[in-house]
Amino acid sequence: MRLFDHRIPAVFLMLALAMLGCQQQDTPPRQAPASDASRQTLQPDEGTIVAMGNSLTAGYRVAEEQAYPARLEALLRSNGYRFRVVNAGISGETSSGALSRTEWTLTLKPDIVILETGANDGLRGVSPGVIQQNISAIVQQLQQQNIVVILAGMRMVENLGDVYTTAFANVYQAISKTPGLIFMPFFLDGVGGNPELSQADGLHPTADGYRHITAALYPYVKTAIEQMRRNRRTAP
Repeated sequence: MRLFDHRIPAVFLMLALAMLGCQQQDTPPRQAPASDASRQTLQPDEGTIVAMGNSLTAGYRVAEEQAYPARLEALLRSNGYRFRVVNAGISGETSSGALSRTEWTLTLKPDIVILETGANDGLRGVSPGVIQQNISAIVQQLQQQNIVVILAGMRMVENLGDVYTTAFANVYQAISKTPGLIFMPFFLDGVGGNPELSQADGLHPTADGYRHITAALYPYVKTAIEQMRRNRRTAP
């Protein structure tokens, strides 16, 4: 699936770059709003999921409850999974920025981390080797703390040329072979470049786009929960 439809004018690429590359903000993470189901239950939460990423996670130009972290918590609770989902997305962040705040992410005490990063690097033409090094280091730091990691793959706009886009895609394929890692091949599958599910830049999801992403991500999260439970059962 292409990140952008080939018919989308190149001006949207520049718009996307401007949006994704905006100055990074040191904003605190946003916990997904509590759903009715969470308020009705008296049982404690089973765990915490941290959604770590850039504006695609933060929810650019959509209401907080419409971004995927809030939708994911609501979907989990409606199906009996008592998990808190923290929106730790920061607009404009690169993989280097994500790496630099990994220790801070650990202070949120996540059981599962959904890692979505690299799009800003790609739009800026950062070396795929640097991107791979950064993401691999993040995954390693998280796994060393017995955190289950879901890596959301990303693809780059075709305007950057076949050589770069192929090398960029291979970054995620290489990291996906990390033992214990859960890999979602393409975070924006069916959304990027789809005018019915993405904003005018062809990249950032609309509210309906986030609904689509949440549904696609949900099976990977269920797998992560089962892996977390197995790890707890076998922990010394």
